[in-house]
Amino acid sequence: MRFAVAEGATEIDMVIARGAFLSGDLALVGREIRAVRKACGKAHLKVIFETGEIGSYDKVRLASEIAMRNGAHFIKTSTGKIPQAATLPVSLVMLEAIRDHYYATGEKIGMKPAGGIKTAKQALHYLVMVKETLGDAWLTPDLFRFGASSLLTDVTMQLAKMADGNYQSADYFSLG
Repeated sequence: MRFAVAEGATEIDMVIARGAFLSGDLALVGREIRAVRKACGKAHLKVIFETGEIGSYDKVRLASEIAMRNGAHFIKTSTGKIPQAATLPVSLVMLEAIRDHYYATGEKIGMKPAGGIKTAKQALHYLVMVKETLGDAWLTPDLFRFGASSLLTDVTMQLAKMADGNYQSADYFSLG
C-alpha cells in the first residue's frame, strides 16, 4: 500500500477479514482496517465487505460501523466476484449506517454498491435510495459510485438509443 500511494495511488481498496468477522473476532477486523488506513496516508480507503458472504442485515450494519469507526472513507458491498453482491436491501442498510455515522460525527462516508447492477434502470433505483436516505450531497463521485462494469454497456446502449432512436445489440459495444 505504501508503495502504491508513493507511486501516486489516491485510493486503496481492502476486503475485511471475513473469517475473523464471521467468527466474532471484531477487534481483529477493526485493527486491520486501522492499520491499512494508517498505511494509506493521504489516500482514501475503501473497505469491502462481500455482503453476500456476511449473511444477515445486522451483520452488514455491524461491518459498516466497524469500517467507519476505524477509518474507512468508503464502504463497498462487494468485489463483484461472488454471485450475491450488491442488493437494494443490503445497500439500504449500509446507507442508513452512513447516515447515522454522519449524524453522530459530522463525517461523510462514501458508498459503493458493486456487483449485480447491470442496467441503467437498476442504477436509478440506487440513486433514488441514496437521495432519499442521505440527500443530494451524496450524489457526487466523491461520495457515491457504482462498482458495476457491466452497467457501462447498458448505459452506453441507452445513450445510443437517445441519440438515434434505436436500440442496438450489446454486441456493438465494448463489454465493461
